[in-house]
Amino acid sequence: MNWRIWALQKSPWVYHVNAGACNNCDIEVLELLTPRFDVERFGITLVGSPRHADALLVSGICTRQIAPRLQDLYAQTPKPCVVFCIGTCACARGIFHDSYHAAAGPVDEVIRAVDPAATILYIPGCPPKPEAMILGVVKALRALA
Repeated sequence: MNWRIWALQKSPWVYHVNAGACNNCDIEVLELLTPRFDVERFGITLVGSPRHADALLVSGICTRQIAPRLQDLYAQTPKPCVVFCIGTCACARGIFHDSYHAAAGPVDEVIRAVDPAATILYIPGCPPKPEAMILGVVKALRALA
């Protein structure tokens, strides 16, 4: 087994990217750090640099302005890197699907333009509950084995 995948299963370091969200998903992501949910018990830690991250946690619709920056952030993360699309907007552009500023496409299309073999996982909801995010991340990390 690849040592990076083994380390990713045990203690993933996550970099949070707001790609044009309305901040509902961001508030729920920050709630994961509170003592009530405490994601650090699973070894999940938010980091301040994509160069230290094992996973990208992307919320929002991926606007035209953020698309090249999101591709740069993905390129900076060490591989293998898992991309979690948090919320309906990141998964399928949600209620903003016909908006002029969402012309870049959903997050998975923007990431796959850089790396067609990228591992992208979806956690839908508007906003998704913290329990759903924890369950999605833990199940995804088990599936990497």
